[in-house]
Amino acid sequence: MTIVGRVLEVWRYPVKSMGGESLNAASFGPLGIPGDRGWALRDEAAGEMRGAKKLPVLMRCKARYDREPADGAVPPVTMTLPDGSSVHSGDADVSARLSALTGRSVTLWPLQPPESTDHYRRGLPDNPDMEAELRQMFGRLPDEPLPDLSAIPPELFEYTSPLGTHFDLFPLHLLTTASLRTLAAKTPGAAFDVRRFRPNLLIEPSDGADGLVEAGWCGKTLRIGSAVVSIAMPAMRCSMTTHAVDELPKDPSVLRTIVRDANQNLGVYATVSQAGAVRVGDTVEID
Repeated sequence: MTIVGRVLEVWRYPVKSMGGESLNAASFGPLGIPGDRGWALRDEAAGEMRGAKKLPVLMRCKARYDREPADGAVPPVTMTLPDGSSVHSGDADVSARLSALTGRSVTLWPLQPPESTDHYRRGLPDNPDMEAELRQMFGRLPDEPLPDLSAIPPELFEYTSPLGTHFDLFPLHLLTTASLRTLAAKTPGAAFDVRRFRPNLLIEPSDGADGLVEAGWCGKTLRIGSAVVSIAMPAMRCSMTTHAVDELPKDPSVLRTIVRDANQNLGVYATVSQAGAVRVGDTVEID
């Protein structure tokens, strides 16, 4: 195997679409990092689980677990809202607080078993014009192409996530600093900050490589620490990349750059082929 980089950052996101926890190490299992996207919001009016594509203010929140996930259980979570106040998953008014924040009637849910298909089933779209609905979700302008959805598993047109998870598509998301540098150079002034893109692993390529490095990993296998992951497909980007997060303001130019200069994709999705431990500083090897 050939060394292609090293792990710079490891991230876990306790609540879908909220800011996450920076970790020194994590155990990778069949569902990626234990506890990743363990909680998510359900839009009761729409009748489906939703994230920041529809509820952009979630990007300005942060979440942390009260304790480390263990034995497949999802621990309670504390969320910090944009005004600096906190709300806990066990608070009696948690749904009311989150509804006031998002401007929608929402409830907070932990992961449910795969058999609970109604939990994951899609509701009716906000816009019956499906192209208009997709353009809103993906943040595409009228003269920009929609992403190619043919690689998406068919069941995800019926469900909002793979059953038993709150992931968009796959358990892991990998991103390289090379891609961030390359796209930042295309649009000076745009903040290609890792927090906009929410990867599980931020990887520094070997030898200062530039370009969209991870795009060349699709279909290949990586050994990272003692874990082995299979790169499934590029991560097609949506309106979430433009939203305000922490001190970063809303910036549509980020998505315009990705659509124009990166074939609409940034980062890659992966599955875990061999469970193992991954630490900051571990080498990344390609088969």
